[in-house]
Amino acid sequence: MDASLASAFIAARMGQVQMAVAVTMLRMNADAAQSVVKLIDAAQDNMDRLANVAAGIGTNFDISV
Repeated sequence: MDASLASAFIAARMGQVQMAVAVTMLRMNADAAQSVVKLIDAAQDNMDRLANVAAGIGTNFDISV
């Protein structure tokens, strides 16, 4: 096998590996973004529930023993 042909084959293989790593990283980033959106939605739902609580509830909390 010619050296330039072997070099081209190795370069092509490395390109495939780099693309596979890039795809994996993009999927992980998308999954993380989706998790953040779910977390923000859950926080908003909890804030909506607390918005109906009367003013002053929970402000004077005594934890002395």
